[in-house]
Parts: sequence; structure tokens; C-alpha cells
Amino acid sequence: MGDLLTERAVLGVIATLAVLGLFVMLCRARRVSTSVEDAVMDMLDRMSKASSDLRAGLTQEAADKATPHLREMLRCVAVAITDEEGTVLSWDGGANDHYEYLRDTVARAINNCHKEHVDHRKLGCELQGPCSLHSVVVVPLVVEGDVAGTLIVVSGVASKRQIRMAEETARFVSTQLELEVVQKQRQALAQAEVKALRAQISPHFVYNALNTISSLIRTDPGHARELLQEFAEFTRYSFRTDGLFTTLADELTNIHRYLTIEQARYGSRLNVRLRIAPEVLQVVLPFLVLQPLVENAVRHGLAKKPGGGMLTITAEDNGNEALISVEDDGVGMDPDRLDDIKDAHQTGAHVGIGNINDRMRTVFGAEYALVVETAPNAGTKVILKVPKFARNVLPNLNLGSQLTDEPMTNEQPAIRA
Repeated sequence: MGDLLTERAVLGVIATLAVLGLFVMLCRARRVSTSVEDAVMDMLDRMSKASSDLRAGLTQEAADKATPHLREMLRCVAVAITDEEGTVLSWDGGANDHYEYLRDTVARAINNCHKEHVDHRKLGCELQGPCSLHSVVVVPLVVEGDVAGTLIVVSGVASKRQIRMAEETARFVSTQLELEVVQKQRQALAQAEVKALRAQISPHFVYNALNTISSLIRTDPGHARELLQEFAEFTRYSFRTDGLFTTLADELTNIHRYLTIEQARYGSRLNVRLRIAPEVLQVVLPFLVLQPLVENAVRHGLAKKPGGGMLTITAEDNGNEALISVEDDGVGMDPDRLDDIKDAHQTGAHVGIGNINDRMRTVFGAEYALVVETAPNAGTKVILKVPKFARNVLPNLNLGSQLTDEPMTNEQPAIRA
């Protein structure tokens, strides 16, 4: 999906440059009074505004916002956008009463998926005297192989340049609409990955947590009630259905609940140290990327080490990024096994680590893949870089909690599931 998004972005740039190049040629041919540089700047500004409007999808509201910019770009009489059935979503400019004469032309463009060009003489216009509509180009807007609508360009003069400009502008519009589709697909994929991750986390942890709580009901009912409340809050957060992103503060709060339950199980075998810089608590990251790493450290690193060990969670400021690490001094692994990270979420070797790696790369880019440092009997350290600001990455707002730098300790004896 990341490669697909990159390909669409490249297509968008190509379409933009094509429109821009043709626009410059058009300006020169007309010997406009302003400089070419000013015209190019104006063109870029309008293309940018039209792009952001079209990224909302092919709706009436988006079309109403985009058509004025497209008309100014093309310097034509009117620009209109229709849906896939030929219904006008927006018409900016003059000659809008002529759409009745264009219905058959629009239908042919949609059915044949090919541009249609007609001049005034063939429209059957009954207007007495000069008509502002001299030439019309109807170009289908193709999104992922299907016609999503059409772009109608009405001109006062007929020229090959105007036809070419209409074609390139339609390609530009189609590319923006495709990027909107890809964005929706990426969000759907991310939601599916979160669901898959929840399914991996829940079976073993739920069983062990409930087993731990049940063993304390008679011996320490007060502690059992506290753990049950932590478990309820943990599951409520982990299985929430809204939002693909969260703040570091909220993620750490949920990790605190998880570790409170696990410490009741492992007792003094599990020691935890938090080193959190307050200035990075509001950094936004994908939902459920840290808790699975903490769970891996407990299950695969410390639980297998005689006597247990120390889990250290660090988050520090690093300019435009936050550096976050989850480290344990457990059994570690052979570095050669790190190649299996990409398939770990499919084989079950580690809870969702491949899933997390894919999500980080998809959301932030390939340079934000996980970094893993490990060796046999030397523990494991997983490092994440998270940008402080990223486009379309917004948290599902919840109240965070205050975290301290003091180690969490629990002297309860280990309880084995």
C-alpha cells in the first residue's frame, strides 16, 4: 500500500507538471501582459487549492470549490464537473443554460470512456446572436479504471491547445481523486491491521490476567478488585473502535495497566523503569504500537530468563522527532533471526512486531521502520522514531495521565499460568 501511494503521488506530480507546462505555452501564445513567472505562480497556487478540494472526493461541495480554480487555470468560459451518471455537480462560468445541449455528448464520453469535442454549430443552440460557447470538450474522469465523472470545458475559441489543456486538467483531477481513494484504502488497511493485532494480543493475555485475578480473590480480594479494574480499563482502551492514532501519554497509560497486571503475575521477576521526557507525551503515534513491544519483552525476553529482569521504556526529545525504545535484559535472540520480523505477525513468533513495522513504514515512511538491537543472552532493544508532526496523523483525544520516572515494583510472588 505504501508503494501504491508513492506511485499515485508520482502520477500526481507528473499530471501537475504537464498542466503547468501547457499553461505556460498557452500564456506565451497569448502574449499575456504579466510575466510568465507570475502566471506560473498563480497557476501553482490554484492547482494547490484545487488539489486540496478534490482530495475530499467527488462531491458537490468539493466540485463547487474546485471548479473556480480550474476555470481560472484554463482561462475559459466555463468549467463543469459531473458525476458518473452525467449529473452536474458544479458549473462555474457562463453558458450554463447550454448543458441541455450537451447531455448526449456527456453520455458518450462516459459510455465510451473517451473525450468528446463539439463546436457550437453541432449543438443545436437556438440563441439569437453571438454565443459565448464556441467549443466544448468533455473528458471522462477515470479513477482506478472506472469513470467517476466528467470534466466539461467550455471555450470561446476552438484551439488544439485548449483541447490538450482540458485533457491534462482532467488527468490532474483524476489523479487527485485516485489519491483520495488510496487514502481511504490505507485507512481501511490500517483498521484491519489493528483488528488483527487485537486478535493476537487478546487470547494469551486475557487468559493469564483472569487466572491471576482469580487466584487473588480469596487471599487478597482488595488487590484482586484493583487488578480487575485495571484489566477492564486495559481492554476498553485496546478494543476501542474509534481512531487509528493516539498520544504517547495514552499509550503509556495503557502500558501501565498491562504491567500492573503482569507484575501481579510475575512478582519480583518483573521490574520496570520508565524514563519519559514530559515534552514528548503529546506526540501522536499509531494506536497500539508500544504495548505489543512491551508484551514481547515480557513474554519472550524476561519470562524465559531465570530470575526475570528489568524492562526499560524510554521516550526522549530528539528535535523534530521523539525517540522511543523498549528494552529488556532478557534472553535476547540471534540477530540473524531479525530477518523474520517482516513475517512475525503471520507466524506468531512475536506479538504483532511485523504488523507494527509495516504500520510505522506506511504511516510515516520507510525511514521510520523499527530498529532492533539484540544478541543471545544480551537482551533486546526495539527503537522507534516518531515525527512530532505528520500530515493526517491526528489522535483520538483522550485524557492522558501523569507518569513518573520512578521504577514500578511489586513484591508479589510469581504466579504461573
